[in-house]
Amino acid sequence: MVGVGAVAIKDGRILLIKRAFEPSKGKWSIPGGLVEMGETLSDACAREMEEETGIKIQVLELINAYDMIVPDEAGKMKYHYVLIDFLARPVGGTERSSVEVLEMKWVTYEEAKQMEMTNSARKALQELFGSTGP
Repeated sequence: MVGVGAVAIKDGRILLIKRAFEPSKGKWSIPGGLVEMGETLSDACAREMEEETGIKIQVLELINAYDMIVPDEAGKMKYHYVLIDFLARPVGGTERSSVEVLEMKWVTYEEAKQMEMTNSARKALQELFGSTGP
């Protein structure tokens, strides 16, 4: 399955959400979700951001693509996602959490590095900022 995520930055802070559902329930991540049939990657990214957070974004550029392969306890494939993450800029909307989001907050890169994040979110932030931050 193909998923997209948005690293939205406002005033030097990154928007992170705490996931309400599996995979990675209870971990911090960047907003995102699955691409729907016939939808472009950037349209899916903008839709998922608005659905999860109420924030409208402008998708700016591709950060990277990652495989997320998660086996079950018996070693069989439980999840296999191709995750494509983008840098984005908030352009409007009203902040509000959907049922998919336990909590959301704007954090510095230094704060984000200390949080219990999904591996894919951590990779996206490292790819984008390295050790310097926004």
